[in-house]
Amino acid sequence: MVFWIDQRGRYNGRMRLHERLREVRRHRGLTLVDVREKTGLSVSYLSDLERGRSNPSFETLERLARAYDMSVLDLLSGVEEAGEATPEGLPPGLAELVKEGRVDIETARDLSRIELRGRRPRTKEDWELLYLNIRRLLIPPDDRTSEP
Repeated sequence: MVFWIDQRGRYNGRMRLHERLREVRRHRGLTLVDVREKTGLSVSYLSDLERGRSNPSFETLERLARAYDMSVLDLLSGVEEAGEATPEGLPPGLAELVKEGRVDIETARDLSRIELRGRRPRTKEDWELLYLNIRRLLIPPDDRTSEP
């Protein structure tokens, strides 16, 4: 199940790099100024990256990944033509559910893209509630093998 809808209302199974960069920064609760302080990159350049007006070098991706305390692979997780998702690239709480085996990594990647009124769940319990509610909506009762 994939829930990514771009700003024009089009369905996209995977994000573009600039969308992922903005998503990760917002997940971390950081402003562009915060990222500038951690990376040494200018706010205008960071803004251009997040709007898709510039393409980062590998060195820039490394600096951003370090600022977000993740690997470049995790930073690129879910990006078109990029690496696979890992728990380290997921928001806190959701990563815990994956590590516990309660949610598979691909479902978690899809869940991590959902915003509810501009906000995302922040705790493990909130992510689990979201997952269970979506599961109940999408899977008919007769097709459910067991509740996690």
